[in-house]
Amino acid sequence: MLVLASASPRRKELLLQAGFQFTVAPASINEDLRPGENPLAYVTRLAREKAQSVYTGLASRDDDTVVLGADTTVVAPNGEILGKPADKADATRMLRLLAGATHQVMTGVAVVSAAGTEIAAEVTQVSVLTLSDEEIAAYIATGEPMDKAGAYAIQGYAARWIPRIQGCYFNVVGLPLALVAGMLEGTGRPGTRASSPSGSSFFSTPAGRGN
Repeated sequence: MLVLASASPRRKELLLQAGFQFTVAPASINEDLRPGENPLAYVTRLAREKAQSVYTGLASRDDDTVVLGADTTVVAPNGEILGKPADKADATRMLRLLAGATHQVMTGVAVVSAAGTEIAAEVTQVSVLTLSDEEIAAYIATGEPMDKAGAYAIQGYAARWIPRIQGCYFNVVGLPLALVAGMLEGTGRPGTRASSPSGSSFFSTPAGRGN
């Protein structure tokens, strides 16, 4: 049984698109950034904590149970980690940081099973055109930015302002599918496919250790 430890509709849609069968059990954890924590450590820690929390809390699980956790963040050109905007003013601030520059989107992925915990990360470079205050205000008025890390959705209205990316497109949407498929295939569970992509970072821990 594959369990997605996320309430994200985008991650659910991407897994369905890729042909996976799964159930959803959102994780509830503290997602605050720790002092001195860098973006890569942050997203991989949250992905691991989400997956391990759900795996531990499952009322019924067996050796075939696999829990998938993920966390995505946007890293502005100045190095600031951008989560979901708190309000319209925060969304405006984020979009101004991203406009006319290239930023990074990072997703940490964790797979927890009876065999242990595997953790990986995907990084994509995203270039954004210069935006006027009027364009930013009109975009925010659509409501699209308000539940998105970095205050934009590459698969939505904001696509018109992104001339190029370097890396995995699906990572920017919220889940790097090729990376996930490779990790799930490594568990030996049925219904998984694809090999792990080159350039992604993998590391694993024995069952129960968590770091």
